Amino acid sequence: MKKIYIALATIFAFPCISYALENSEVKTFLKSTFSDNAKHVQEISHENFKSFAEQQSPRATIVSCSDSRVQTKAFHQSPINDLFYIRNIGNQIKTAEGSVEYGIDHLHTPLLLIIGHSNCGAIAAALSNYSAETKATRTELDHLHLSPKIDTNQGVIENVNNQVAYALEKFKDKIAKNELVVVGAIYDFRDDFKREHGRLILINLNGEKDPAKIKQNEYVKGIEDIAIGVK
Repeated sequence: MKKIYIALATIFAFPCISYALENSEVKTFLKSTFSDNAKHVQEISHENFKSFAEQQSPRATIVSCSDSRVQTKAFHQSPINDLFYIRNIGNQIKTAEGSVEYGIDHLHTPLLLIIGHSNCGAIAAALSNYSAETKATRTELDHLHLSPKIDTNQGVIENVNNQVAYALEKFKDKIAKNELVVVGAIYDFRDDFKREHGRLILINLNGEKDPAKIKQNEYVKGIEDIAIGVK
């Protein structure tokens, strides 16, 4: 009987192994990933790592959507040891609250940047009937409290503002002491807001949503190439 079990296990195991080996997308991805890492090792001086090998010192805590079309390269060319980056569906604080707290309370980043994006699938789901989703997915979507009967991009804007409002309340003591600034933005890879494809658009600064007033804020006044406000 034991031999039969072993034989059956072998029969069922080999097709799985064969399928994995034949999956060209996985192999291609792994090959490019480790190849890119090898280039990274060669191109960056090992001395550079000494400055943060024992301790990190990021300037910003980022909360963005997990969407694969939203990547740091779009707005930051040197994120290592500069961004404490948190990702989840719907770029929300509640489902990653401990991570956000760590960036602000333990790493003392002076900036919390919340980044939504055009045509967000999580927002579209939250605005529809998602009862057929798994419990884990429903739990995350349940925290996206949006107005009914709005379109997806309106929901994206509302959600970013909701997340900023949540952060303003949660970290109000630090904000009152000027130890933290909370910024809400939208990464528009579809040019839905007509500010050019791939533009990062600032829509909320410490609760202020009026573009004219934001432009006069000391934190952004005089900065070139900054897009503020959506229609």
